[in-house]
Amino acid sequence: MTPEKDNNKLTFPQFDVVSDMSDHPHHFLCRDPLRQMENRFLRAISKEWRILQENLPESIFVRVSETHSDLLRAAIIGAAGTPYHDALFFFDIDLPPNYPNEPPKVHYLSHGYQVNPNLYSNGTVCLSLLNTWMGWPSERWNPKMSTLLQVLLSIQSLVLNEKPYFNDPLTFVNSKKLSTDYS
Repeated sequence: MTPEKDNNKLTFPQFDVVSDMSDHPHHFLCRDPLRQMENRFLRAISKEWRILQENLPESIFVRVSETHSDLLRAAIIGAAGTPYHDALFFFDIDLPPNYPNEPPKVHYLSHGYQVNPNLYSNGTVCLSLLNTWMGWPSERWNPKMSTLLQVLLSIQSLVLNEKPYFNDPLTFVNSKKLSTDYS
C-alpha cells in the first residue's frame, strides 16, 4: 500500500492488492495454509474484488493479499454524528472454502475492548448477515445475493451508528439511558 499525493494530501486507494501483509498479521492467517481453492471459489472471490473495487465508499478501505486471495483486511472510518466519528475500526475477513454458500468470517481487531454491543472484546462481530446473530430470514446471509460490500456497509451503518445501545435487544429497555451515557 503506497499513499498517493493528491494536492499535498496523502490518499490511499479504496481497494488495494498487496504482495506482502507481514506488517500487519491477519487473524485468520493461522488456518490451514494448504487449503485448496476450487475454480468456483476463485470466481466468487474475483467477483467480490470487482464489486469492492467499483463500489467502496470513501470511508471504507480494503486490502487483500496476492498470495492469500481469500483473506482481506478492512478499515472502516466512523461516521459523523456517531460516537465513532473519525475513529478507525479494523476487521480481518476470511472467505471460507465453500464461500459464498457460507458467509465470510469477520474478526474485529478489538485490542480487548468492547466498544459496541455488536463488537465483542474477543473479536466477534454480531450481525444477522454473518449468521452470528439471530434475525429475520431476509436479514441473514443469502448465497445468491449477499456480498462482502453488503457486510462492510452493514457494519458501518447498522453497528457503528449514532445510537449503538439500540442494537442490543437485551438492553433495549434501558437503551435510551445507556445510549445517552455512552455518547
